[in-house]
Parts: sequence; C-alpha cells; structure tokens
Amino acid sequence: MRTKYPIILGSKSPRRHEILTQAGFSVKVQASNVSEATPPEIPLNQVAAHIALQKAKALHHFTREHILITADTTVIFNEKLFGKPSSKKEAIQMLSSLSGASHEVITAFCIWHQNKQICEQDSTQVCFDQLDEIEISYYLDRFLPIDKAGAYGIQDWIGLIGIKKIVGSYYTVMGLPIHLIYQHLKKQGWNKF
Repeated sequence: MRTKYPIILGSKSPRRHEILTQAGFSVKVQASNVSEATPPEIPLNQVAAHIALQKAKALHHFTREHILITADTTVIFNEKLFGKPSSKKEAIQMLSSLSGASHEVITAFCIWHQNKQICEQDSTQVCFDQLDEIEISYYLDRFLPIDKAGAYGIQDWIGLIGIKKIVGSYYTVMGLPIHLIYQHLKKQGWNKF
C-alpha cells in the first residue's frame, strides 16, 4: 500500500516504525527533540496528546510535502503517570506496582499534512498477573525497557508471560493505534492500493 504523499514518522520508536511498515506503509523517520515535560495543570489523560502535538509542531515544516505522524504513549495507574523510567530501580518500582493489577495505556497521535491536522487518542486497559521479583529482574536485565512508558513492552517477554488480559487495542499499548491512523488516512483519501 502507498500513500499519495510520503510519510514522515516523527518518533525514534522502532515499534512505531515497525507497526507502520507492517501495515504496508513506506516511512521515513525524523525524530524531534521535544521535551516530554508537561505543565502540571494538564490532566493525566491528556499528557500523551499534549506531547504528540508538541512533536508535531516541532516538525510542521515537513507537512507541506509529507504526511507527518507523531505519537506519544503514557501509562496511568492509581491516578499516577508512569513515564519512561530513569533507572533500573524506578523500573522495578513501576513493574512491582503494576503486578497483579490493571492500568490504563493511552497513545495519542497527530497526523498532519498541509493545513489538515488530526489529533486523537486511544485507551486500552491492561491487566498483569502477579509478577515476582525474579521475573521482574530477569525482564529488566535482558530487555532494558528504559525507553518504554511503564517500564515494559507488551510485545516483550513480560507481555507474553505476564499480561493476562487487555481491553482495547494491542497496538495502542505497543505505541501506535494503527487502526485509527489507517481510517483517518483512508477518510482523507491519502492512502492508495
């Protein structure tokens, strides 16, 4: 599948690139260096949308000749935001908190071409089985999920053995709700077979 205009993915995430490629799109990566710090008055469920929009604004100069796609993912548990862990210790704390409980994963995205900008988000509930210290240490030592919100990737080993249920889109948890992106590209007439 092709698009009428080339796609620029404004993200360093190899998972987002993989999802778009698996969906049949040809993608070039141009990451922005936008700070992921957000003003404290922004509600937790809007943080991902805020960051995705800031990424899009930083790369808006590509939108004249390209379709720009940016995204951000957050994990919310017990009214706290679990971003990317800054250390192994913080990752252990995050995964220990998520163990045996449900949390919300929100991925927001922006699609921008010329004067048309679409921003939306999708939410999925994720439920972990109880994880013990050995499993958490094994995962962190071998997969180094420091670049992932909530300190885990659903596609990694811990997702295979530890996630017992999700309500919503697997790809939203992975970092890009491709079903929604595809529908927007189709609605705008930007994709073609």
